[in-house]
Amino acid sequence: MADRYLHFTGTAPGRFLTRRLGLPQPALLRRWSLETPQLEGPLLHLTAGSGAGAGAGAGAQAGSGAVAGLAEVLAGVGLPVVGRADRPGAVVLDATGVTTAAGLGDVHAALHPVVRSLAPGGRVVVLGTVPSPDDHHQAAAQQALEGFVRSLGKEIGRGSTVQLVRVPGGGATAQGAASTLRFLLSPRSAYVSGQVIELTDATPEPVTDPAAPLAGRTALVTGAARGIGAAVASLLAREGARVIALDVPGVREELERTAARLGATPLPLDITAPDAADRIAAAAPDGLGVLVHNAGITRDRRLANMPAERWTSVIEVNLDSVLRTTDELLKAGTIRRGGRIVATASIAGIAGNNGQTNYAASKAGIIGLVRSLGPRAAADHGVTVNAVAPGFIETKMTAAVPFFIREAGRRMNSLSQGGLPVDVAEAVAWFAQPDSTAVNGQVLRVCGQSLLGA
Repeated sequence: MADRYLHFTGTAPGRFLTRRLGLPQPALLRRWSLETPQLEGPLLHLTAGSGAGAGAGAGAQAGSGAVAGLAEVLAGVGLPVVGRADRPGAVVLDATGVTTAAGLGDVHAALHPVVRSLAPGGRVVVLGTVPSPDDHHQAAAQQALEGFVRSLGKEIGRGSTVQLVRVPGGGATAQGAASTLRFLLSPRSAYVSGQVIELTDATPEPVTDPAAPLAGRTALVTGAARGIGAAVASLLAREGARVIALDVPGVREELERTAARLGATPLPLDITAPDAADRIAAAAPDGLGVLVHNAGITRDRRLANMPAERWTSVIEVNLDSVLRTTDELLKAGTIRRGGRIVATASIAGIAGNNGQTNYAASKAGIIGLVRSLGPRAAADHGVTVNAVAPGFIETKMTAAVPFFIREAGRRMNSLSQGGLPVDVAEAVAWFAQPDSTAVNGQVLRVCGQSLLGA
């Protein structure tokens, strides 16, 4: 369903009226396309901390931060990297050297002069490191960056976004951050803001063909007939993967149409079936490089009025089937070393939702799965495990939501609009990249920095 308010605010009368009434003024987001593959403007590289001082924070020591090799990685993003710019399209601030409360002044000194000049739809990425359990001054300073980033994301406006990326401490290098910075410093991350991404020290796999990074890999997407699942399948196919599109037999015709459009293989299958993992393995005889758990259902009702079958069906589809098939496919070796598992959580699992105790429980369970399994799957199988947590995404399901609730869902985020299925798909594709090895155990909210939850 079209967001008429968004289009109205893009007109001269709409801008005038909404400004006078103090109403939200969402900016039309710049998403990736062949015509707009990059942000507009140069990439401003700044440094804070490590004795940089206020002057250095404004760019005097650009490129000399604590993260080794950062300048080389930023050069690969595709934007010209500069130390000063009147109208930057993106800003990367290396704040890994901020270890004291006083050092936070460098963060202010670096970003205060440039925030207003950031181009519309721009990006700010702050690089930090993991708060130390042994140094409470460093821990306080680095944790402060999270509050700073979340707040700046809510005030920056004009379709711009702000993120915090924590790189491993102790001689950190930028090598493992390359895929993350490419994603965050591009139109692909248009609906991601106010997020904290913590990287591991795993060495990334090389990407043979940047134009088709998933070439030679088989990707299976559940719930792929329509909506977010179809968008994910489409994007993975665009990235070069051979896609197996799975959905319940009841939507076989729609699934086959989607698969035919993408050149994918349809797999009509109820993911809760006892033999689901065996049938998936049979459909992918050469193994899976990417497994996307997207299938999900809702059976909304307040707990006092919720019969057991409504509770059980949601837990079974959204959580138990994910746990069971993941365990069986890992044990059988169907998911190959270097593989990627991406599950779908929800902001409902983070913030809760009235009338969705079953759904919120299932999606919070996905978060628990990812955080626990991620490190062990990497150690035992060479597989990463991550999740996307969508907010209000424009689909047929949200189009059926009553008008006022739908409008509240659209506006209650820092970007003041709903996301699109492709926004979730772009995040899944980033997790699926061969060189995203250092991204593991993460839950990324694709919600425009929803005002609900953390």
